Parts: sequence; C-alpha cells; structure tokens
Amino acid sequence: MIEIKVPTVGESINEVTLLKWTKKDGDFVERDEVIAELESEKATFEVNAEQSGTLKTIAKEGDTLEVGAVLAHIDESGSAPSAEPKKEAAPAVEEAPKKEEPAAAAPAEKPAPQPAAASAGKGVIEMKVPVVGESISEVTLLKWVKKEGDLVKRDEVIAELESEKATFELNAEESGKLSILIAEGDVIKIGDVIAKIDTDVAVADKPAAQPAPAAEAKQQVKPAVIEAPVAATPADVKASPVAAAIIADKKVDPKSITATGPSGKILKHDVLEALSNPGKKSFNGQELNTRNVRKEKMSNLRKTISRRLVESKNTTAMLTTFNEVDMTRIMDIRKLFKDKFKESHGVNLGFMSFFAKACAIALSEWPAVNAYIDGDELVYHDYADISIAVSTPRGLTVPVIRNVESLSMADIEKKVIELAGKARDNKLTMEELTGGTFTITNGGVFGSLMSTPIINLPQSAILGMHKIQERPMAVNGQVKILPMMYIALSYDHRIIDGRESVSFLVRVKELLENPELLLFGKDPVKTLLEL
Repeated sequence: MIEIKVPTVGESINEVTLLKWTKKDGDFVERDEVIAELESEKATFEVNAEQSGTLKTIAKEGDTLEVGAVLAHIDESGSAPSAEPKKEAAPAVEEAPKKEEPAAAAPAEKPAPQPAAASAGKGVIEMKVPVVGESISEVTLLKWVKKEGDLVKRDEVIAELESEKATFELNAEESGKLSILIAEGDVIKIGDVIAKIDTDVAVADKPAAQPAPAAEAKQQVKPAVIEAPVAATPADVKASPVAAAIIADKKVDPKSITATGPSGKILKHDVLEALSNPGKKSFNGQELNTRNVRKEKMSNLRKTISRRLVESKNTTAMLTTFNEVDMTRIMDIRKLFKDKFKESHGVNLGFMSFFAKACAIALSEWPAVNAYIDGDELVYHDYADISIAVSTPRGLTVPVIRNVESLSMADIEKKVIELAGKARDNKLTMEELTGGTFTITNGGVFGSLMSTPIINLPQSAILGMHKIQERPMAVNGQVKILPMMYIALSYDHRIIDGRESVSFLVRVKELLENPELLLFGKDPVKTLLEL
C-alpha cells in the first residue's frame, strides 16, 4: 500500500483544491495514469499514479488540502488485472443493453436498436470541456458553429468557448452526428459534457440520418434548438436559436428589434419586447421616457477583470507618480520618416514602439520596477516582457510582447498590430496573455488627459500614456506652445521606493524627449530604417 500525496507545486503555495477525481474509488490504475486534478492559486495540474494497483480515495472533490497531505492509497497487490477487464467493460455500450435493457421494461424497447448499431463503431462519445489554462475552472459557451443533428467530421470546429482570459474553439473528437446538450450563453465547468457525437452515423452517408426519430426522442427537452435552423432570418442578422425561431414564426422584422446580446446578437427577450411593445420610438437604440431596467450576466472575462482589479487595489501599497513629456521630437521623427519606415518594414511608425523601447531601457537600469513579490521573496527579471493593454468589446486584455529589450522598433510595431488584431478577434492564446513583467496602457486614445492606472498583478508597476495636448510651456524664459503628454507610473511601494519610481519615470521622459538615444546610432535616419 503506497500513499499518493499532494506534490509541491510552486513557490509560496502551501495548499491546493481537489477539483475532481478522474478515477473512482476501487478502480484499477496503471502507473503514471492520471487519477486526479488539483488547483492551486496559480495553476491547474494533474496527479499521476506512482504505481499500478487498486485506488483507494481519501480526499473528496472540493476539499482544500495542504501540500504533502495524503490524497489516496494504491494497493499494489491488486496489480494483477485478471478481473479488471470485466470491470472496465461493464460500462461498455455492447454489454449495457444485455443487463440494463430488461430492467427498463417497455420504455427501453425504443432506444434498443441504437446500442445494437454501436458495436459497429465507437458508439456515442461525449464531448467535454477541455482544460484550457491555469486556475480556470469554468467557461462560457459563446456559440455553436454546428447545429443540432448536423453531421460533423473529426477535428471540425463545432463550438466556440470563452474562458476568463481567452476565446477558443472546440473540435469534434470523432466523425458522426452531433447532439447538443448545452445552450449558447451557458456557463459550464471544465470536464462538463456539452455534446455527444454518434459515431455510428456515417458522415459521408446522408441516409444514415434515418435513426433521427430515436435521437430526437431524447432531445425533446430542447425543441427550440432543433427548430432554430429553419428560421428564415436574413444571413446578416445575428440571433440566438430561440430568438431566430420566434422571428420566423411571428414574422418579425429584425430591424425593428433592439439587440442587447454580445456583439449585437438578438436574444429571446429582445424579440418578446418588440412583440409586446410595437412601434416604440427610440433615440440611438434607446427608448425615450423609459424606466426599464436590464440585467445581463457578466462574462467570465469581465468577472476576472473585476476580481483582479479589486485584488490589486486591496493587496498592493499602490502609489502613482506623474511627469510630462514634450512629444515634439518624436512627432517630428514620425513626420519625417514615416513613409520610408513603412516602405522598409511594411508597418507604420507609431508611438507605442518609442514608449516600449524607452521602458525596456529604463527597466534594465531600475530592476525593482521590473520585479514582483512572491511570498517572502523578490523575483527580478533580466528581460522586459511588456504587457500592452488593449480594449475589446468583451473587456480589457493585456497581451505580452516578449523580450522588448531585444526587439527593433519595427518588430515592436509589428507585434503590437498582431496582438491588437488577435485581441479584437478573440484569438489570443493563453501564452500570449500571461507572463508579463511590466504593463503599458494608453488611455490617450480615448481622450484621457490624466489617470492613475491600476497595477496588473503580479507585476509591480504600470505606465499610463495619455492624450497629447498642446499647452503653453516656459522654455528658456519664453512661452512656447508645445505638444505635451502626461505620463503616470503606478507602482507597489512595498518593492519600489520613491527614488526608484521617480528616477524610472524621469529616465523614460529623457529617452522620449531625446529619441536619438533610443536609436543607438550616429545617423538616426539610417539607424531608424535598420531597426
């Protein structure tokens, strides 16, 4: 009998949560087979069997356990799997009808032909929500790419899911007929079954859809999902399946409906509202003289943003220091060389590359600004992975540009365009969203003149850019109108002292007002085009 204990999973982590057992009590497990999933404050990870044998679970799903606590025992004497194949085969589709169907009496006679066909292939398989990243326990089903009853091919995209950090696609594990179990907009947990695929229905064979009556009998609880495909809504109108069915049935003009769903999608209550209140006058989509109140479920992304912002304010000694930058030299360089730069590199020369490069240099000179606190330790970085805040319809995302200190101005601009595009299309990967050491946010694109940005945990500092505003400035005893920008550095005073924060911001100001220092060359024009 050996003990399976909670392993050490990272610095400063002393407890974890048992998310679920992937094997049940009494199951025979092979060596290195996954038996459980645990979640720490930073990541979700698997526990493997250290030896082959019979599993005896001790902890329960949902329990909070300390590192080193005993999760389970494995009886190695059960390693001879002579009786195990029968045990494993018990749930199989072939044997289930022989033992279960007689007990089910008359109601079980109709589904009986389906298990019989299962012996020809893999039968009905379950599509589950996959593990999608660190500490993520639930996702939202954004939309079904395929409809109820569709014939799908292996690896074909059938649905889009959204976690608290990114949007991703779910692919069919096998070819067959799709049976949908979860509605669009539902919040589901990792490992939940969202659909089933009947692999005995040949994808290339249309008549194979003959057993549909039996399949539909099981799906009576979702008639709206089955009927939605016949809704005669225009191709450019986005509506949920239920809303589409009502629009088609009641012959409602979609243009008369005010959509309140994500990305302008028409929801069921939007159609019902239009039917109950026809001919309402509105201004910019809003009803006049209304006292209506609407409630919308927060997306996982929005909930995560809210939680992390509050956590940042409550757990850091946050302070903000300000300075201002004369943007004249940078604006002159952009005017003079933007055409040659685009001709050479295929991208425009924007402001972000100047700020990112200036911050990378300043971070190397003031390493505390590029560090963070982990328990009782300070973690320093000899590189600058800079997160760029990007606003999207679903909320704020902060994709990361790696090793900015080693990139050219053109490389930075290309990366900014790539990540911003992915953010808008909800195509950012987990790797692109994690691991930043410092953040830059630009509120100036929305007209902000000054703000105090909130630190992006676990980082210790964030730089805020703002609107370029012409202001009268005293220069050598004379008043000049100059394009000025306020810059703000919010920082964690537990790790960054006032001297370091102010010196860092002054260094960024110096580099931006003397951009030739960023170009590292005697000939700025030649160096700019080479970078």
